Amino acid sequence: MEITTQMIKDLRAATSAPMLDCRKALQEANGDFQKAVDWLREKGMATAAKRSDRVASNGIVEMYSHGGGRVGVMVEVNCETDFVARAEQFRNLAHEIALQIAASAPKYVTADEIPAAELEHESEIARARAIEEGKPEKMLSKIVEGRVEKYKDEVCLMRQTYIRDESLTIEKLVLQNVAAIGESVIVRRFQRWELGESANSNG
Repeated sequence: MEITTQMIKDLRAATSAPMLDCRKALQEANGDFQKAVDWLREKGMATAAKRSDRVASNGIVEMYSHGGGRVGVMVEVNCETDFVARAEQFRNLAHEIALQIAASAPKYVTADEIPAAELEHESEIARARAIEEGKPEKMLSKIVEGRVEKYKDEVCLMRQTYIRDESLTIEKLVLQNVAAIGESVIVRRFQRWELGESANSNG
């Protein structure tokens, strides 16, 4: 499919990604606008061009205690420079992410971290439930797929709905900050403890 200048302009307007990246995204997505947006987002370029010569190795370990010490969170958020690591906006973002983890108890940062066995188990549960609900056979795989995606939305930090704004996911919140800060921002890892829970915690 021919990639027109207008298509590239539209994608740039929607994502603020550089023109060359927009062209490449549209080529990779065979002209499909939504797939091109996803491609840019996956590459972390949707709102700021990643600098290939710089690594996100600075940052902050944010600690947060909630409910009079009933829940504790530690999260590592990385950026490229020490200057940004000290900036108020970056520190606020790290704090908001810690709040999100405390409130929504994710198990993973991204969906890539979910073990295949866990997804298989969720698929089996979803399938059994759909059969029990009397769903038609030909609909089962679509229903199972939908429920597994919903599970990913619940357990992955980046896919969770932001507690302060339901129109945003944490991934979009991070990308907004990437646009404002002008550097890559990566949520590296986290740990969440809840008083009295069993020892095999997440993160």
